[in-house]
Amino acid sequence: MKRRRGFTLIELMLVVIIIGVLAAMVMPRLFGRSEQARIAAAKADINASIALALDLFETDIGHYPHSFDELMQKGSNPDTWRGPYLKKKPVDPWGRPYDYKLDSDGKNYKLCSKGPDESANGDDICNDS
Repeated sequence: MKRRRGFTLIELMLVVIIIGVLAAMVMPRLFGRSEQARIAAAKADINASIALALDLFETDIGHYPHSFDELMQKGSNPDTWRGPYLKKKPVDPWGRPYDYKLDSDGKNYKLCSKGPDESANGDDICNDS
């Protein structure tokens, strides 16, 4: 019997996935929406991924951290600390660190990015709380 040579389903799926990833990276630039994509990424970081790490820390330890460093370094009580909650200090899509401020009561926090222009004219991207 003559065996036919061809591509397997896995190889075809891999090619389609690679093309999709490349298209997702290139398309915003082609349509002039790269800045909107960065703003959306900053909002997602602030309201989801970083917020989740902060909330997990608060659930385990009982209070929010004073800085991002506490999310990465082992705490004094190994029975309650289940981190690291972040692998590295988070930076916004423009390469600047996020601003994190803990309220004096320790129950609320404000997490912000200065946005694309890094100005104090009210274009900051902040959490909703």
